[in-house]
Amino acid sequence: MTTLLWGALPYVAFALLVAGLVWRHRYDRFGWTTRSSQIYESKLLNIASPVFHYGILFVLAGHLVGLFVPESWTRAVGVSEHTYHLFSLYGGTAAGVLTVAGILTLVYRRRTNSPVFRATTANDKVMYVFLLAAIVLGMVAKLGHASGDGYNYRDTIGPWARSLFTLQPKTELMEGAPLLYRIHAVVGMVLIALVPYTRLVHMFSAPVQYLVRPYVVYRSRDPKQLGPRAARRGWEKTDV
Repeated sequence: MTTLLWGALPYVAFALLVAGLVWRHRYDRFGWTTRSSQIYESKLLNIASPVFHYGILFVLAGHLVGLFVPESWTRAVGVSEHTYHLFSLYGGTAAGVLTVAGILTLVYRRRTNSPVFRATTANDKVMYVFLLAAIVLGMVAKLGHASGDGYNYRDTIGPWARSLFTLQPKTELMEGAPLLYRIHAVVGMVLIALVPYTRLVHMFSAPVQYLVRPYVVYRSRDPKQLGPRAARRGWEKTDV
């Protein structure tokens, strides 16, 4: 089971992620979207969407630092383990609360607005369940080991995550991790595998082409504005 969960599942999740992205790009480009329901309701969406997106960005940033920045690096710049733990605890909890608040508001909006609810698909519901479960489990795991310096996952989970890139996963490191952290990791890997098959795929749609595309020229369709500019009242400068 240890080999299956921590040696095989990460690669299966990554393979499903890549395969799903390739499939969506080749055969479902028009479906590569959030399927926005703003036309049906915008008041709650204008609140919940920024809250969720800012929260999840902070959550992702915290995971990237926690998993892929070794403890020796932070110590080298003068950040002790206790300081890192406090920053991770309070910053991570705040980001998690923000994200959960956004998700719950989005779910409430979908459940209470009939047109939005009818536009909700089965994979939307699955996505919300795994997304909410991953965030909540991470918060509970962190808060459940908050005393003192907490659980130093950078001694176990971090090295395991980095070892995946060398194709030599250190599965034994995960055996000593607390149960909640391991469940959180499994749910997270399942969520990664689901990304291409849900509306979460839009996270890979950064509008980079906007930086180099030519300017868009807008012209009025008003017949009064076609042809030479109408003379204005009063004195005008002349080229004499």
